[in-house]
Amino acid sequence: MDTLTGLLPILIMFVAMWFILIRPAQKRQKATAQMQNSLKRGDRVVTIGGLHGEVESIEDATVVIKVDGNTRLKFERQAIGRVITE
Repeated sequence: MDTLTGLLPILIMFVAMWFILIRPAQKRQKATAQMQNSLKRGDRVVTIGGLHGEVESIEDATVVIKVDGNTRLKFERQAIGRVITE
């Protein structure tokens, strides 16, 4: 019984850390992965580096973004930070 009483504060701290830090991070990670997998041609996006552009084409792991007129850049799908909705 003394062992359980001694471990109780540690268990409470672990559960609190789970709900405060780990669980929200997992939710954000799932939402980002879902956004990256649902990209389509014509979406206006911002990369994690801050580059704004429009999705020109999508391959398995890469996305071609048109940034200025005829300038096209190829990025990894994971480099897309967010989709701009107006």
